[in-house]
Amino acid sequence: MKTIYLVPAFAGALLFSTAAIAATGEYDNMCTMGLALGKKVDTDCSISGMIGGKTYCFGNQDAKTMFMKDPEGNLAKARSFYNDNQ
Repeated sequence: MKTIYLVPAFAGALLFSTAAIAATGEYDNMCTMGLALGKKVDTDCSISGMIGGKTYCFGNQDAKTMFMKDPEGNLAKARSFYNDNQ
């Protein structure tokens, strides 16, 4: 009987612990595309991308797709807005 209860308990613990594995990104986990557009948008960084060895967070997949069309230009805009609005 103990084995039957341990397996669901272990599975539940594993399920809840994966949420804690979400990435930690640049700009305090704000959406990098949002910053490039002049907006502060908090994210949980569950949607992210790596550029130059750094993790950048996005509010949704559309924001990431839009950002990746011009990553250098958008990153420069995001950096400028973030630095000017801390």
